[in-house]
Amino acid sequence: MAKSRIAIVLTSHGKLGDSGDRTGFHYEEMTTPYYEFLDDGAEVTLGSIAGGAPPHDPSSLAESEDERPQSVRRFRDDRQAMKALENTIPVEKLAAKDFDAVYLPGGHGCMWDMPDNDALSRLISEVYEKGGVVGAVCHGPAGLLGARLSDGAPFVKDRLINSFTDEEERKAGKDKVVPFLLETQLRGLGARFEGGKPFERHVCREGRVVTGQNPASAEGVAHGMLMALHALKRQAAE
Repeated sequence: MAKSRIAIVLTSHGKLGDSGDRTGFHYEEMTTPYYEFLDDGAEVTLGSIAGGAPPHDPSSLAESEDERPQSVRRFRDDRQAMKALENTIPVEKLAAKDFDAVYLPGGHGCMWDMPDNDALSRLISEVYEKGGVVGAVCHGPAGLLGARLSDGAPFVKDRLINSFTDEEERKAGKDKVVPFLLETQLRGLGARFEGGKPFERHVCREGRVVTGQNPASAEGVAHGMLMALHALKRQAAE
């Protein structure tokens, strides 16, 4: 049976608004699904909005290796993985025909460069409409905001969706820094938003769309995406 082909698309935005602080993608939200996919036999391609080496959120990479999640340590020790991260493919060069799924890790950077990126919006909608799987976690669902289906409807409309909640943003002290509140925007586009308790694992899966709330939810999103991909393979084999 053919391997699943999964694109992971990272933010390329490194400035946390006007705060003077740095941001970018969240390490564990990238690395944990990366190895869940890879260890399941999938082919994984790392892309980003601008291509090249994307910035990471400093708060997601502890200085002490002992404090880093196992998947982060594994990734940082993986020469092939680090080379791929340093040379991510620009999202405009990722073609939907080449992938069975697309996954968007979070990190506050997503809030700036993902919502209005036409290439990302097109990749998401085309992968989904050709029968593929779409997943996102934490601030990654910001990348779903600009996606439209072929009938013009927002991708998230009437769909069960989860993300970093407005309550979590306020508790994190970033609600006045981000350009908008993600939960509010998703609800405004008609998403059936389902949030869990702050900073606790919460994953929503509806068919071929899987979303999670925070870093603790990244593994669950990966599992949900793999379940959806395996279901598609079974259907194709029948």
